Amino acid sequence: MSEVKLAAQTRTEFGKGAARRVRRENKVPGVLYGHGTEPLHLTLPGHELLMALRTPNVLISLDIDGKTSELAIPKAVQRDPLKGFLEHVDLLLVKRGEKVTVEVPVQAEGELAPGGNLLEHVLVALPVEAEATHIPEAVTVSVEGLAAGASIHAKDITLPSGVTLAVDEDAVVLQVLAAQAEEAQAEEAAGEEAAEA
Repeated sequence: MSEVKLAAQTRTEFGKGAARRVRRENKVPGVLYGHGTEPLHLTLPGHELLMALRTPNVLISLDIDGKTSELAIPKAVQRDPLKGFLEHVDLLLVKRGEKVTVEVPVQAEGELAPGGNLLEHVLVALPVEAEATHIPEAVTVSVEGLAAGASIHAKDITLPSGVTLAVDEDAVVLQVLAAQAEEAQAEEAAGEEAAEA
């Protein structure tokens, strides 16, 4: 798990106008909350934050006004729907050794059984509980040789040490489907042969 250091300043101005001014300076407005503390409104460096958020569940070490240092993980990120730039970020305050529940991306590796089968990601991300400083970046699942009708449940996924499932263990994560187009063509061909007979 990578830890990224960011310098943040506390914000005293709120509302759309203030947020626009912050964004014009290539910064992002944000809120830090958790552990029963009052929400702390922050201004974060735009480019550095954007680069940090490329890593799912990144651990961010915030240097707030050069006085205090806090650890946080991103909880909600708002982006402009057209241009994609960051509009706002919610950060959750965490402490070293504390367990948090996060969603970790699921990555499939390997080749499915021959026959034009399709792999469906029922869960794109797997809810897990892990120590805040040891959140896995992703979980990898082998789909080597799986045929149509096969599925992988949450309990079938090997998790790193100290990480536990935060979802029903029988939840389907991945499933293999038969290619629909080929079935439709086969049914049409069978229908035509029956009509000719």
